[in-house]
Amino acid sequence: MVRVGSIVLRVDDLRRQTDFWAAALDYVPRDEQSDDFVLLRPRDGVGPNLSLDQVHSEVHLPPRIHLDLYTEDQVEEVTRLIALGATEVHWDKRPPDADYVILADPEGNRFCVVDANQ
Repeated sequence: MVRVGSIVLRVDDLRRQTDFWAAALDYVPRDEQSDDFVLLRPRDGVGPNLSLDQVHSEVHLPPRIHLDLYTEDQVEEVTRLIALGATEVHWDKRPPDADYVILADPEGNRFCVVDANQ
């Protein structure tokens, strides 16, 4: 049996991305860190880790993989994430009744904020 232990995201600015994702997810860095890799873990211990690997990589559109973040208060979370540095991505194929909002982190990596109530 296997499980997802960590999702690895390639980043250019390790410090900025660490600050963004730690605040976005309420994650904390693991004690051991290096100059080019940070493992963020859930503060409450529930869920997979998010690892940030400082390796230049081009953003591909559409992305081959993205995170879906579930929330009970989508409007509040989207507002909070934008205040942290995310930007909203408008996609002309998004259905009008979609239960998700597409955002991008400060480096353009896309993720969705999904309304868990729908």
